[in-house]
Amino acid sequence: MDTLRTHSETETIQAGRQFALQLKPGDIVACYGELGSGKTRFIKGICEALGVREHVASPTFTIMNVYSAGSTPVYHFDLYRIASYSELDELGFEEYALDDGICLIEWAEKADEVLPRERYEVRFQLGASEQERELSISRLYGVAA
Repeated sequence: MDTLRTHSETETIQAGRQFALQLKPGDIVACYGELGSGKTRFIKGICEALGVREHVASPTFTIMNVYSAGSTPVYHFDLYRIASYSELDELGFEEYALDDGICLIEWAEKADEVLPRERYEVRFQLGASEQERELSISRLYGVAA
């Protein structure tokens, strides 16, 4: 697990840009953390690095935004308003998660039961100062024991 600390929104976006360099089609990035912990800023940085030209904002009410990054689609989910797995099923969430696009998920804890085991997990925590964030990044592989 890698841990890093950011001290501003700009640094959190930059951390997302750096992280994006390792992503490839089919990857899933599951983001965990409380409201205002930096998930959207991090995803904005990922999208910028992938070449997304559209405005990147959290799809809190629409649940999902689809962005174009060259030939690779980027699926940005915000599951904050999801109350049950049946809602995820209605969205076709699993099909997107198994697609060859890059899947970025805010509030991933709402989908833990249906997320593929192979994924990146990024956990966000508020720091000591108002702008400080701690990000813990893990890569999970294969089937859970």
